[in-house]
Amino acid sequence: MSAPSEFLHVFEPGTERTPGWTYLMLHGTGGDENDLRDLGRYLAPDVAQLRPRGQVLERGMPRFFRRLAEGVFDLEDLIARTHALADFVLRAAEQYAFDTRRVMAVGYSNGANIAVSTLLLRSGVLAGAVLFHPMVPLVPEQPPDLHHVPIFIGAGTADPIVPAAQTEALAQMLAGYGARVTVHWQSGGHSLGQSEVEQARIWLAPLLAT
Repeated sequence: MSAPSEFLHVFEPGTERTPGWTYLMLHGTGGDENDLRDLGRYLAPDVAQLRPRGQVLERGMPRFFRRLAEGVFDLEDLIARTHALADFVLRAAEQYAFDTRRVMAVGYSNGANIAVSTLLLRSGVLAGAVLFHPMVPLVPEQPPDLHHVPIFIGAGTADPIVPAAQTEALAQMLAGYGARVTVHWQSGGHSLGQSEVEQARIWLAPLLAT
């Protein structure tokens, strides 16, 4: 395989305290490869980070896939870019010598949505996921095997972009495919809230210790 070149990205190696674990950090609309660095360091300061920049521009703002309107996704583009991201992760693992069996997605909004799509379409690429304010991006034609895959979902009860019903539908879908899903609700809207970040940090700690 050749070195990863499709995505502008940053890779920061971890430490011996968390051998083998790598965060795939996936920003929201308008973010970039540096947007979630501090979040990742707060969740676990010793974990390696692979941080790609979304390749789609929407009014100059990077995203990971196109949408037709708020909450209406271009499914053909989503599927193609999901596979491109998954392939990139595998090539990056070879380039940077990290364990493909220990990649944990950490995504916010648009980044969380492509993380969900990766779980549904390329389940073997991710060992788990922390999803802040995700939606149901698509329904896969073939059910993925997500048995025992740990997934944390952070959601807002007053989120104007992701209604509570969307969060609940996603949690039920992922659990139906065998995932171990934890949902944390906070009282805020679509912005990343401190309580969900703190609960994600607590949830991650025992997983990263294994």
